[in-house]
Amino acid sequence: MADLPAGKSDRLLQIYSRLVGGEVLSKKELAQRFHVTQRSIQRDMEALRCFFAEQGLSQDVVYDPATKGFRLIDATPQKLSNSEILAVCKILLESRSMRKDEMLPILDKLLCCCVPEQNKAAVSALIANEKFHYIEPHHGKPILDGLWDIGQAIQEHRVMEIEYERMKEPKSVKRRVEPVGIMFSEYYFYLTAFLRDVDRTEFEAPDDRFPTIYRIDRIRSFKVLDERFRVPYSDRFEEGEFRKRVQFMYGGRLEKIRFRYTGPSLEAVLDRLPTARVVKEDPAGWDVEAEVFGKGIEMWLRSQGEYIINI
Repeated sequence: MADLPAGKSDRLLQIYSRLVGGEVLSKKELAQRFHVTQRSIQRDMEALRCFFAEQGLSQDVVYDPATKGFRLIDATPQKLSNSEILAVCKILLESRSMRKDEMLPILDKLLCCCVPEQNKAAVSALIANEKFHYIEPHHGKPILDGLWDIGQAIQEHRVMEIEYERMKEPKSVKRRVEPVGIMFSEYYFYLTAFLRDVDRTEFEAPDDRFPTIYRIDRIRSFKVLDERFRVPYSDRFEEGEFRKRVQFMYGGRLEKIRFRYTGPSLEAVLDRLPTARVVKEDPAGWDVEAEVFGKGIEMWLRSQGEYIINI
């Protein structure tokens, strides 16, 4: 049967059907088949791209110079590989960051939504034992309730009122804060926030211009206010940059430290302190410099025993 001119909608459906079938389509061949110009075929491809974007689909039409034709690609893989899902599940389980009634449903949903059907049993078996023996954090507080609200307050620059349980007296304090980031480190989620309307003379570093760190499980209650705070772009809190320097989640000044390391694994030091750099090396060890916040670094340095020498 001879090919006949087709309306645009029919033409688009035929083109899409062939793309889904894995064909690589030449603009010239399509123009001859549908008796239109190559410019019309180019517009058809753009129409398909716009449709995919508007519908939030992962597909896209790309031009392949090697084959001199258009083909359909899946812009984002829909499922995780066995290795990817296993890595994610292992990281979550090892984090011990949530109660069992929060952690296990997340793992189950990951397996349900992100793993191909034929691989679910194998991946489930690999993490089954760790799920069974999962140890909750000792604080026993729910973490997920309110986490999104805190995230929205950060995004919208809204002031928060929090009631916080401290380790020292007075045990409970109320604070008005400007929230700027949520972070995670070694079992706990943290809120980083700038204090408002508080007498800073009670603090060890009253002129400290960096945010205060609050463990989220110790926030007894919070309220997101309608009041907004201004964050000039030049002074915007850079969560990633702050994270490089606050490895131990203790507040305090930004300091530059220098020490000598003589242990077996320099990589472990550099990974623990992302801002660290080696300034001198000899057969006996390495001189290392790093920028860090707070006094938590002192405990870590002492924990390394004879491998660390202050210089």
